Amino acid sequence: MPMPLWFGHVNKRLFNRSVIKKGTRPVLTHVGRSSGTVYQTPLDAHQVEDGYIFILVYGSRSDWVQNILAAGNATLTIDDEEHELVTPRVVTKEEAWPLMPAGTKQPPGLLNVTEFLQMDIRK
Repeated sequence: MPMPLWFGHVNKRLFNRSVIKKGTRPVLTHVGRSSGTVYQTPLDAHQVEDGYIFILVYGSRSDWVQNILAAGNATLTIDDEEHELVTPRVVTKEEAWPLMPAGTKQPPGLLNVTEFLQMDIRK
């Protein structure tokens, strides 16, 4: 089972702002599906041939994933470079893992992560 959603809410409220401020992690910018508010979510982005894959440690029900699926796009900022991402889709571990860069660490088995978000770079 992925990490509980309540832990994600704690992360969002307490840690995300400081992580974004440090500027050391990729940041995904997306729009709230009902509020229209712009959100920023720091996370690991794994580059694949035509885009990026994100490990969904909280599962596909987390707010940021649902926002991106509803909007159909997001912007990923890595080292001050922006990438417009489109065509979001939830994929399985079996689909995602062979595409991941060599040396990518798998989430701890205890988390039982089975869902990943794959997005393409807009061309």
